[in-house]
This record gives sequence, structure tokens and C-alpha cells, in this order.
Amino acid sequence: MTLKKHILLTTAATALALTSFAASADTLRFWTTEEQPDRLAKQEEMAKAFEEKTGTAVEVIPVTEAELGTRATAAFAAGDLPDVIYHTLQYALPWAEAGILDMDAATDVIEELGVDTFAPGALGMAAMDDGYASVPVDGWTQMIVYRKDLFDEAGLEAPTSYAAVEAALEKLHNPPEMYGFVAATKVDENFMSQVLEHVFLANGVSPVDEGGFAPLDETKTTEVLDFYKAIAEASPPGDLYWDQSRTLYFSGNAAMIIWSPFILDELAGLRDSSPPTINDDPTSGELASKTGIVTTFSGPSNPDGAAWGDIRYFGITSDADTDAAEEFVMYSMDEGYTQTLSIAPEGKFPVRRGTADDPELFAKEWAELPAGVDRKAPLGDLYAQDMIDEIVGGLDVAQRWGVTEGQLTLASKMINSQVINRVVREYIDGEIDAAAAVAEMNAELGAIE
Repeated sequence: MTLKKHILLTTAATALALTSFAASADTLRFWTTEEQPDRLAKQEEMAKAFEEKTGTAVEVIPVTEAELGTRATAAFAAGDLPDVIYHTLQYALPWAEAGILDMDAATDVIEELGVDTFAPGALGMAAMDDGYASVPVDGWTQMIVYRKDLFDEAGLEAPTSYAAVEAALEKLHNPPEMYGFVAATKVDENFMSQVLEHVFLANGVSPVDEGGFAPLDETKTTEVLDFYKAIAEASPPGDLYWDQSRTLYFSGNAAMIIWSPFILDELAGLRDSSPPTINDDPTSGELASKTGIVTTFSGPSNPDGAAWGDIRYFGITSDADTDAAEEFVMYSMDEGYTQTLSIAPEGKFPVRRGTADDPELFAKEWAELPAGVDRKAPLGDLYAQDMIDEIVGGLDVAQRWGVTEGQLTLASKMINSQVINRVVREYIDGEIDAAAAVAEMNAELGAIE
């Protein structure tokens, strides 16, 4: 081969490589766990709108949530991470610490959009010493769902505290026509774990601190146990979980339950697979009109209370085209934010209520998004404004065990062990007293690493 021919071939190869790089740089890769066909379609619509505005294409890549951790770790090892990942809370801090996420990029986005425009609870869960691991996108808070009409008739306060719930049990529990509560008691169901964490948080009780395991305080934990026993005794017998909770509330035979906001569209008769049965019309909004909700709930040792929150995030990765990835996330959280929330409004509450110029912009637009499955209606048409405010406001104080302490992984292992479920069930069944229950939980939780 002549030198001239070699130079020409090398130049051509370099040009081809540069062209290929330019093409790939103009296409962002976005992993999302929202992989249902209708939700994917909405994300692809938003990606197209972003491309039309900026010239940068976005490849929307569905990833099954259960496989997300494994895939991200493998892609990181191969230097082949996508630019942006929509992920759950559990990955935010560990991925940032491992170098999978670019904390500086996430922090830039949050500061550019305005820290004060985000729900403090959602930001706090992703906070690190020098910024934020990821950008909060949406979330939901667990709720006490209650029959506001019956509360009003009985002159009862909303069930915002242990004491208020117990006062309502006194007046409303009249089985089998009306159970005061339907408490989660099925030990091997994650639903019981979720409800119990909410009830423990409400009284300021956590099994972890900055150093790891923190023995449960006997006095505060006894208050939790006594409260849970009270709501269990006002529940039907048997092993209860989300199914019985919803069924009994929908039939008009329960005064209070704890559930996720995914019940809101069903409650209003918008989903044929789970219709309210309080009357003969499965599409009726009657039960929704009689319902109130509470997100922030308190115990006697924690008067400020707490909300149990599930937050989702946009993570900008360490392999990203950083400028383009930041631009995409900012678009998704600003100009395109209402479209982001429209993927599933009943379970995607705005963690960014509005902008500096219009602090309630996104909260108002979210309330007008059509929710439901078989029929559609805006949540703002179905529920009163004070209820909408309560739904969104829970994200301001949303908490989870181990997040602020940097011990989310350990706390998750404790929850998944179902030790707390089992011991609480032993206590409410009268098999052990409160002191023994606290000692047993401390012994078993302290052995988890």
C-alpha cells in the first residue's frame, strides 16, 4: 500500500468515526421503568417534542424495574450507561456514591430550576453533602382514606393523629355493618411492611441512625404497638392486606383504611376491574364524594408527624452527554413537566409544584389531567381542592427509614426481613407483651447487616 493511499484510508476512517460519534452524541439514551405500552407512548411523544425543540433525539428504552439495578451495574462496568435513568428512591444515594450517577449534573439542574420550587421531602431523600444524587420527578404519599361524611356527622376531627383515629374508632366501629379500620395483618405481605413503616414514622420511631442499627425506644415503640393493636381490633378477623382494605371500603363497610393514591381513580368509578360497590352503579362517584384523605399523620411522641413517600428520580449518569442530558431533564421538569405527570396522574404527584413566577402552576395543571383507566376524569373534578392540596402537600414532608441517615440499604433489609410484621402480629394476637415485643424486634433487627 502506498503512503498516499494509507493516508486517504486513514482520513476516511477518521471522518466516518467522527460522523458516527456526532450521530450518537445527538441521540440521548433514556432508560425508563414505565414500560406499559400507553405510558411508553406518552414518553416517546415527549421525547419527540424535545427533539423538535432542540434537535437532540431521545431513544426511550424500557427496562423492567426488577432488573434495573443489575443492568445499571453491568452497564457501568462496561462504560455503556445511558444518559438518563428514571429510577426509584433506593438507587439514588448508592448509585451516586458508586459513581454511576453524576451528582454535579443533577445539582446543576435542580439549582437552575430553583431549589425552592421542589418539595423539600423529595429533595431531602436525594440530598448529599455537596448537592443531590438525582432530580426528583414525581411521587406519591401513602394515605389514610376515610369516610369524611361519617366523621362530619359524628363531629369527629380528621384522622391526622393516633388520638383522632382512636376517637373515631370509639364512635364508628359497629361490625359487621361498619368496621372502624381495616389494618394490614398478613405478615408475609409487603403491604403490611409499608403500612407499619408509616405508623412507626408517624411516632418518630426508626430502627436506624447514622451509625446503623438503632435500638427501638421502648416507650415510643409501645405507643406504636398499642395504636396498631387498637386499629387491628377494630378490623375484621383474619389475615388482611390491601385487597380486603379496598373491598371493605368500597362496599361501605369500613370507616378508615391505609392505601396508596392509586385507589383514587378506582374510588371514583373509573376502573371496571375495581369498582366501588357502595351502591348499584359501579361507575358512580358517590363514594369519592364522601371520602377524605390524610397524608401527614402523627403519634403522641412526634406531634409534627410524617408522611410515607415513594419518590422517583431522573438520574444523569457518569457516561452521559452531560449538557444534552441536563437539557432533557430540565425540559421534562419544566416545559414538558405536565406531560411527564400525565403518564399516570393518579400516582404521579408533582414534586415540583410550580415555577418561581407561578408557584402553583404544575399542581394546578396536574389536577386537571385526566386520570383513570376505563373512563377518564381530572382528579380536580372528582375531589375538593383541600383534598388535592393534601395529596400534593404530603411530598413536602415525605420520609422513609434510613434515607436521611444514609442507611436506606440497611433499613430496606430490615423491612424485607418481615421481622417487624411478625412481632407486631404476635403482639396484637396477645402472644407477647409490649416489652417482650420491643426486645424481640431489637434482637432480630440488630443481627441484620
